[in-house]
Amino acid sequence: MTRAREGMIASLTEDLAPVRSFRLRDGLVVAGIAALLSLAGVAWIKGLWMGAYQGDATPFFWITNGLLLLLGCASTLAVVKMASPHVGNSHETPKWATAMVGVLPLAAFISLIPRQDPIGAITDPASSHCMVDSLTASLLVAAALVLWLRRGAPVSLNAAGWHTGLAAGALGTVIYGLSCSLDTMVHLGVWHILPIVIAAVVGRLIVPRLIKW
Repeated sequence: MTRAREGMIASLTEDLAPVRSFRLRDGLVVAGIAALLSLAGVAWIKGLWMGAYQGDATPFFWITNGLLLLLGCASTLAVVKMASPHVGNSHETPKWATAMVGVLPLAAFISLIPRQDPIGAITDPASSHCMVDSLTASLLVAAALVLWLRRGAPVSLNAAGWHTGLAAGALGTVIYGLSCSLDTMVHLGVWHILPIVIAAVVGRLIVPRLIKW
């Protein structure tokens, strides 16, 4: 009986091999490297708006990008944690960050009320470029987070999709936003928020299929 048990244990363990530890810090580093590479690409292709660092930017520029950075970081942390679920793993922070960012489009639309041509104020020449380029800048971060989730074992696939889209969209918009010189409340509150909404919806639809295990 003892020999049979030892043989069974040996057959179960003979193919086992040590694996690299799965740490939260590593996931954040992967996402950070992807964001820095995206920033380098935007700086090389588009160039950064140096006026923001010379006192030319309005407070809306810093408030918007600061809130989006908080949303991107909170959502990234949530995604990285989802790859290694455990009891008590809460993801409330991105919800509060999303609520804070939601104030921006609301403020933008309220500022349009007294204007005679609100539609014309929304559709500026750079609107479509900001939306498309922000989404493009988010692709590398999205890919890094999806690969990290595939390494782990996320349980809530739909939530992982939402948070991946929010994280990539927010960070991508911040990264591209550093090259955008349009810093009005209307432009930032509409065209720098819409890419995040699109990224979140796309993430919810596509990411669960990519990380299913």
